[in-house]
Amino acid sequence: MTKITEYFKNSGGKTLFSIEIIPPVKGQHLGELMGHIEPLMEFKPPFIEVTYHREEFIEKEVNGELKRIPIRKRPGTLGICAALMQKFKVEAVPHVICGGFTQEETEDFLIDLHYLGIENVLALRGDQGKGEDRFIPKLGGHAYANELVEQICRMNKGQLLYEETESFPTNFCVGVAAYPEKHFEAVSLETDLQYLKQKVDAGADYVVTQMFFDNQKYFDFVKACRAVGINVPIIPGIKPLATVKQLEVLPAIFHLEIPNDLSKAVLAATNSAGIKQAGIEWAIQQGKELIQAGVPALHFYTMSKSDSVRSIASALF
Repeated sequence: MTKITEYFKNSGGKTLFSIEIIPPVKGQHLGELMGHIEPLMEFKPPFIEVTYHREEFIEKEVNGELKRIPIRKRPGTLGICAALMQKFKVEAVPHVICGGFTQEETEDFLIDLHYLGIENVLALRGDQGKGEDRFIPKLGGHAYANELVEQICRMNKGQLLYEETESFPTNFCVGVAAYPEKHFEAVSLETDLQYLKQKVDAGADYVVTQMFFDNQKYFDFVKACRAVGINVPIIPGIKPLATVKQLEVLPAIFHLEIPNDLSKAVLAATNSAGIKQAGIEWAIQQGKELIQAGVPALHFYTMSKSDSVRSIASALF
């Protein structure tokens, strides 16, 4: 297995191509997901990130008792990672989240990853649970991503939660997330940078950013990171805009700005194909500028669809 950071070191300064996928809703077949990934393999992504999702529940009265009813389940991230590695011979990078896990469950998950030869992970706090107005960690779990990074790095030294447990060193390369336009819960960008520095100081090896549509936001963010001593690779995250609705949905969910020129291009389109093409062309221009700036990789949020990303990659790689 190869660490993500080794790919950057050995790239000869070339910008790499990588993607993130979402496990399908439980009940769908893995073959459909693989069919979306396959057209992107010609661009030789060295790694593919696989998101992790907590089950979603509603509370419902059943026979006079209030019960939690699962309304959405996704199949295991672990199994999908194993399938990707076997079929495409790439590094699979599972998301490991704080939300919904105790520290013991996290340790067990990481041991399973190590057993399968998965040595790259993206450590995240994760979103708040459905129906919660703030993030609430599971009893015995981590409240912050830097705590999760610390646990992973302790395991790399052979330190498990309990001394009595037979232990062995793991070899995880740890990525973490960052927000060029700041995390919506942070008081300021400066405060958010300090939280990111805590994760890097805890042992994170590289950073992947949330999507953005204005490259200057990324460039300013990287400069600010370097100024506070964050010196690990910072990978820009790109998502091609594909619908008019996303002009409202993406800023609302991800707390980001969409440039006026992109909004105008999307609104000027006369059909869905034209809207999608406007998003593709914008992402191509983003990619060209980022590659010229020498970024380690372009990381595409595919939403497990390949058509737009394939068009963009064809123009860039």
